[in-house]
Amino acid sequence: MSPIFELNLALILFLPWFAILGALFWMFPRHPRNASRKLFDSVALLLAFTAFLLSLYWSHTNADPIYGKMWQQILATAVGYGVFLAVLVVAFFLRRRWFRRH
Repeated sequence: MSPIFELNLALILFLPWFAILGALFWMFPRHPRNASRKLFDSVALLLAFTAFLLSLYWSHTNADPIYGKMWQQILATAVGYGVFLAVLVVAFFLRRRWFRRH
């Protein structure tokens, strides 16, 4: 397997799922739909994806090779997915709190 493909395997496999989660985060709740909301959602999604990539590469690099190459993929996928979801959950509650204030 190509080293670049191997390093980005979790990214390739999770892109469709991240697109679905990102679309749901973007679409709901439907109101208010103003410029500040769109900016907040864009920044949150970009931050979640960036955090996913950073954690993916970090965990792939720091996985103990004594357990084999598959462990690198498993750890990278688990950590990356958890980080992506954590950022979206924090953004969801921040957005909700922000809506209640305004």
